Amino acid sequence: MLPNDLKAEHFAAYPPQARSLIVANLSVLQQLPISFVPSLLREAIDYDYKFPAEQSAISRELLFLTSLSPQQLRDLFQGFSQLSISSQLKDFDWINQPAQFVEQLSAYLWTTHQLDAFRKAATDYGDRMRTAAPLEPIPMRRLGIAVIGQGVASYDAPLFRNLRKHGTYFSQVKPENGLDILLSAVAARAKEHPVPYGHWYVDGAQPADHSHSLTCVSYQTLEPARAALLKKIDAELHKPGMGPEELRTHLARLLPSDIGMDKAGDEVLDRFQVKLLTEGSGTQIFSTTFAQWTTREVLRRAQALTLLVRYAPRQRQKPMNEMLSGSHSNPEVDATGSLVDADMAAYYHWINQQRLPASEHSSFVVWFEGHSEALAVAPSLPHGTQSNSAMDLGQLLSLVLG
Repeated sequence: MLPNDLKAEHFAAYPPQARSLIVANLSVLQQLPISFVPSLLREAIDYDYKFPAEQSAISRELLFLTSLSPQQLRDLFQGFSQLSISSQLKDFDWINQPAQFVEQLSAYLWTTHQLDAFRKAATDYGDRMRTAAPLEPIPMRRLGIAVIGQGVASYDAPLFRNLRKHGTYFSQVKPENGLDILLSAVAARAKEHPVPYGHWYVDGAQPADHSHSLTCVSYQTLEPARAALLKKIDAELHKPGMGPEELRTHLARLLPSDIGMDKAGDEVLDRFQVKLLTEGSGTQIFSTTFAQWTTREVLRRAQALTLLVRYAPRQRQKPMNEMLSGSHSNPEVDATGSLVDADMAAYYHWINQQRLPASEHSSFVVWFEGHSEALAVAPSLPHGTQSNSAMDLGQLLSLVLG
């Protein structure tokens, strides 16, 4: 089937909001090449379970496409139209399985030496769309907070080395009630601008008491789901002919109910957490990896206005088969190694935050939990400097956000 053959009934299996969105824009999809449409459907098919920022991006893209004349669409998609597509791919059920089609298309383009042409067409399209459909301004300056080093009594090596040239290092921060101060501050931001899925608290262990205005994801809370998933992975790996690609395809099809996560009542968050565990490498067994991957996905997908991430000690490295088996209920932890992991993860947190809109106005704080060291990056603070002024974390946030 080709896009110009599309009819409303072809989308009967889509969730209701996704189906309505696609059918309302069917006339424009019928004018686009097959090398492009499944990529758009891959995002749209999960519209009902996406965060508001993602839904807005899909709607904005479709609005942009419908604003173009047929000739403008032909000109815009000329690069995609010039790609040759095999008859096998054209016969694939790309309407109901767009993600699988895109995977097979990537392999086909690579074997036929068309990947560079596809990449150029995609880049040109993205540039054109961003220019023609600018983003709406965000309601408040973005704030990221990383809390690292839980359980580490002392550490002599310098921290925040990758971030120091970008911000101010504070050496005399008062650690008392530090986490409570930070959680209160992010809750106040959520109350000031109550955006759905706009304010997050991610914890690599059991979450501390926090406001219900925050969207919370934690490694410990997901322990039953992680255990269920590891059992499924172990069972699948013992099946004849099961390889990495087959396992990846199997995991991509899992729903919250498959690993006991269908009782929370928030299907958007449940599906997000399933993807954290099935798409992330090591998120099932390492708390630091879980926190880092969740941070990346919260920023990429939800485009959080506020994100506090607290890292906890991960289990000590063991043979992969032993860790995947989940046979040890109380694994040995590596607090110092986790601090090193989290220190680098905080740097990636800042980098990913800088990729979001209005990054020039955003702020970032990383604190060595229970200690006097912190670093802040903000438009109001100098770069590559050190402050020895005594202050608590509330006062530090006031400097950052002032």
